[in-house]
Amino acid sequence: MQMSDKKICYISWAENCSRSDHTARELGGSSHMIYMPGLGSHAATIIFKYCGQFFMTLRTLLREKPGAVFIMSPPVFAVLPAWIYKIFTGVPFVIDTHSAALLMPRWRHFQWLQHWLEQRAATTIVHNEHLAAIVRQNGAHATIVRDVPVKFPTGEKFNLNGEFNIAVVCSFNYDEPVEALFTAAAKCKNMHFYVTGNPKHLDPALKAQKPGNVTLTGFLSDSAYGDLICHADVVLTLTTRDHTMLRGAWEAIYQKTPVVISNWQILQENFPEGAVHVDNSVSAIVQGLEMMRKNHNVFKSGAENLCAAKQNRWLETKKHILERLN
Repeated sequence: MQMSDKKICYISWAENCSRSDHTARELGGSSHMIYMPGLGSHAATIIFKYCGQFFMTLRTLLREKPGAVFIMSPPVFAVLPAWIYKIFTGVPFVIDTHSAALLMPRWRHFQWLQHWLEQRAATTIVHNEHLAAIVRQNGAHATIVRDVPVKFPTGEKFNLNGEFNIAVVCSFNYDEPVEALFTAAAKCKNMHFYVTGNPKHLDPALKAQKPGNVTLTGFLSDSAYGDLICHADVVLTLTTRDHTMLRGAWEAIYQKTPVVISNWQILQENFPEGAVHVDNSVSAIVQGLEMMRKNHNVFKSGAENLCAAKQNRWLETKKHILERLN
């Protein structure tokens, strides 16, 4: 496996981020979550939180002495320590830009800083051509990383009890059609749904609508989550936001588990096999799940084929990323 000859340090201002962990592992680096949960994300405390994480990041870089720094955005302010570290050491940095950094309204006022830092990065990682075009139009280099191979640790098991088991990868974010999901689940009485994500982020009114065949798993360890994704009959993950790559979908495909996902063009292009695409409506979700259940062997075979294709594409992508560090 090709690795960088530079020591890579991957920084994320988050409690957890599997994308950062998996990318760091594939590049032969180490992943560091830098987060101060006690200060929350309130307007009155966020500046203190970011200042604290800024100095924690600098301390991590000084301790690790990396030869290359990868940093997740948003928040874009997380990139500033990497830029400062480059000024004094010459060490290149790469921005791993999630779609929210360029599309989410809350970060719109900081686009000037995002693009200014992109121009000083070795490259900016994005997951589709639409986002790459935005980066390039602002004078920076972009590398498209559609997904990264996923390897979950083994150990803890997840108990599945249904006749046909569906893992629903969810964070209860604004772009996830949770109400439609619950309504659809109530119509699929021969299926059981295991919804991941922290239930504290679920609207209490929606929680009251949860049907009996839906289990809210709460926080899962990496090994338990991986076991769920590996052994569920299908992974369901949906978004109402265009140009969004669904991490749960490519995590599933790398475990050779078929998926039911939203029918945005980017998802149709990236999941041509092993997937049923739906329009986020209740009727479409129900029909998609029934199609998956009735033709499960066909979609399972498609997921296996797609997994192999994604593995091969990643080898080329990784080569390009490492070349940008030299």
